[in-house]
Amino acid sequence: MGKGPFSFRRPSIRRRRPKSTAVPQSPKPIPTAGAVASSTSPPPPSTGNLIGGGGGGGGVVAAGKGKKKAAGARLWMRFDAMGVSELVEYDKSTIIKRASIPARDLRILGPVFSHSSTILAREKAMVVNLEFIKAIVTAEEVLILDPLQQEVLQFVDQLRLQLPHKSAYKTQGAGAADVNDSETHVSTGGRWLPVPEAMEGLQCELPFEFQVLEIALEVVCSFLDKSVAELETDAYPVLDELARNVSTKNLEHVRSLKSNLTRLLARVQKVRDEIEHLLDDNEDMSNLYLTRKWIQNQQLEALSGGAASNSITTISPRLPRLSSNRSASLVSSHNLDDDDVEDLEMLLEAYFMQLDGTRNKILSVSISVCIIQNRCIDFHLLDLITISSVEFTGPRIHR
Repeated sequence: MGKGPFSFRRPSIRRRRPKSTAVPQSPKPIPTAGAVASSTSPPPPSTGNLIGGGGGGGGVVAAGKGKKKAAGARLWMRFDAMGVSELVEYDKSTIIKRASIPARDLRILGPVFSHSSTILAREKAMVVNLEFIKAIVTAEEVLILDPLQQEVLQFVDQLRLQLPHKSAYKTQGAGAADVNDSETHVSTGGRWLPVPEAMEGLQCELPFEFQVLEIALEVVCSFLDKSVAELETDAYPVLDELARNVSTKNLEHVRSLKSNLTRLLARVQKVRDEIEHLLDDNEDMSNLYLTRKWIQNQQLEALSGGAASNSITTISPRLPRLSSNRSASLVSSHNLDDDDVEDLEMLLEAYFMQLDGTRNKILSVSISVCIIQNRCIDFHLLDLITISSVEFTGPRIHR
């Protein structure tokens, strides 16, 4: 009891002492002259620390700003035409400048439109939002958003697998890269052929942007087909169980099955409608020919600058890096026609038919669910009506 007040007063005295004295005291009870000198010497370093801390604070602010930029940046995977990939972090402004797209296109790739399907044509890029695939495709590269997600990894693997094979011509014709000829030639199989000969084997190839689009549609359609197959496998046992035994539990399973079918049908319908929208508009399909527009711009720049020549390979030093499909677009006047959308139309038509078949499978399962559910409900209602009629009339008395 007696020591309590003293124990409380002593720290209070120590707290008041720095306020009453101008010079900060050391924690020792009996300060000496050296101790006072040592106690007075720390303030300059502390001032320096404060100044440095201010600089550090500025550094923290700068780091904070850097962290804000890092927070605004998102993970992308970049693929070139040869299939070489790298992981990069780009913020919105970098993507907008790199792909020459408006800022609203990045909102389409955001989480709000996670299950929407959109294929947009811009001046130098194509914005692809198909289910889980969110990519920006140009004539030379493709940028894939969130490439480490489980669903997106399949798309990444297919790009790594297929793009090098589609660009394999570069290694075959590398030895003939320095051939000088006044006529337009294309490298095929290690030798250079004139334009008419080369077009027989190259005209059926697709430009780089359509190769990426084809792989994306293939992955998405395969994923939807697999989802429908799994749903079919789960649906028919549930329907059989409901047909054998009409119960609340089985009816709940059927209700959940119908909800899954409705959601899956909506996802398939969105992709199908987007492809149908493109097929109905030749202008939109023509705007998706990024390689063709890039070549036309190169030709216009060369002509306006007075640097045009008879050889297409001299228009731009980047042209020999193009794949065989882009070489075909270079040397074929038919493919440079803005109204020619046959290649893209055939590509989209094939996947439209596949999605239409997937949609019909879902509708078939939905019809089966509705038929069995209505039959069981009708049977159950008939049973209830019979029971209620017996209870109303009562048992007959036989005399």
